[in-house]
Amino acid sequence: MKQLTKEHTDSLNNLPDNFKSLLSLSVLVPALGYFVDMYDLLLFGIVRIPSLKAIGVSGEALINTGVYLLNMQMTGMLLGGILWGILGDKKGRVSVLFGSILLYSVANIANAFVKTPDAYALMRFLAGVGLAGELGAAVTLVSESLSKEMRGYGTAIVASVGILGSVTAALVGDLLPWTTAYIIGGCLGFVLLFLRIKMFESGMYSSLKSMDVKKGNFLSLFTSKERFLKYIQCILIGLPTWYVVGVLITFSPEFARKLALTSPVTAGKAILFTYLGLVFGDIVSGFGSQLIKSRKKIVLIFLSMTTVLIVVYLFSYGMSVAYFYTVCGLLGFSIGYWAVFVTIASEQFGTNLRATVTTTVPNFVRGATVPITLSFTFLRTYMDIIQSAMIVGAVSMVIAFAALYFLRETYHKDLNYLEHYV
Repeated sequence: MKQLTKEHTDSLNNLPDNFKSLLSLSVLVPALGYFVDMYDLLLFGIVRIPSLKAIGVSGEALINTGVYLLNMQMTGMLLGGILWGILGDKKGRVSVLFGSILLYSVANIANAFVKTPDAYALMRFLAGVGLAGELGAAVTLVSESLSKEMRGYGTAIVASVGILGSVTAALVGDLLPWTTAYIIGGCLGFVLLFLRIKMFESGMYSSLKSMDVKKGNFLSLFTSKERFLKYIQCILIGLPTWYVVGVLITFSPEFARKLALTSPVTAGKAILFTYLGLVFGDIVSGFGSQLIKSRKKIVLIFLSMTTVLIVVYLFSYGMSVAYFYTVCGLLGFSIGYWAVFVTIASEQFGTNLRATVTTTVPNFVRGATVPITLSFTFLRTYMDIIQSAMIVGAVSMVIAFAALYFLRETYHKDLNYLEHYV
C-alpha cells in the first residue's frame, strides 16, 4: 500500500475554512440520500400485493412474481454498484450522488404507470441501478471527511437517518395508493438533487485527483489474493441482513399463515417494525463500535442476536400478532450492524479503490438476495416454508460468522493511503 505524500496530506489543512464548517452538510445530505434509497428499496415489499393485484396478478403467482420483481431490483443494484463504485473513484464521490439519484427519481415515477409485470420489472431494475450508488458514496464521503475518532459516529448517523426512510415507506405504503407512494419517492429524489448542489468533495479524494495513480480498477480486487479475500469477507458478513429482510420479512404474511397466528399479518407493518428496530440497531452498533473501539466485536454480538431471533421467529406457532411484530422489531435491531458492516468495507481499502469497494460491497449483499430467495423458493418445492427458511438461514449465518473471523479489525486504521496495484 502506497502512502500519500506529506504535500498531499497537508492539502486538506489548506482547504478553504468554510469546508470544515460544511462537514455537517457532508453528513446530512448523504444521510438524506440514504433515506430516499431505503424508502424505495423497501417500498416494493410494502406495496407488493396491492400493486401486483392492480396489474392482474393473483393467487400463488403473487409470491413467484414478487420474487421475480425483487430479484430484478436487486440485480440492478448489483450492476449499479459496480458502475457507481468505479465512477466514484474515477470521477469523485459527489458526482455519483448526483447521477444515481437522478436515474432513481425518473425510474420511480415511471414505476407508478406500469401495466404489466415485465414493465414493472424493468422499472425495478432501473431504480435498483440508480439506488446502488447512494449508500457507498455516502459512507465513503463521510468516512473521508471525518477523523478516525468520529467516522463511526458519522456513518451511524447516515445509516440511522436512511433507515427512517423505510419507516416512512411503511407509513406511506399503508396510507396511500401504491402509485402515489412511488411518485412520492421519485419527487423526494428530485428535491435531494437540488440539495446536493452545494456539496464539496472529500479532502482525501481532492488530493488524490492531482496524483498520477490508477483509480477505481474493479478488476484489481481479483488480481491480489489478499485484496480478494478481504473483499469477499466484507460481503459475506452482511448476508444475514438480506436473508432476514428478503425472506423472513418480505414474506411475513405467508410465514404468519403457516405459523397459525391469531390474526393476519401485513408486510407493511412487519417492515415498519423491522426498520424501526434497525434504526436503533444502527445507532447502538455504530456508537458501540466507537465506545468499545472495535468493529468486529460489535458485529459478532449482533450476528449472535440474529441467530437466536431467527429461531424464535420460525417457531412462533400460534402466537399473537403483537408478539410476531415484536419479534420483527427485535430482528431488525439485530441486523442493525449494517452501518458498521459498510464502515468496515470502507476502512479495508485505500482511497483510490475505496468508493469502488464501499459501493459494491453493500450492493453485492443486496444482490445476494437473488440466490437467497431462489434457494428459498427451490427448497419450498420439497419442504414447507419453515423448513426451507431454516436451511437458508443456517447457511447464511455460518458463512457470516466464518467471514467475520478472518477479517482484520479496522477501528484504529488511518484511511489516508493508496492501494498499489498494476
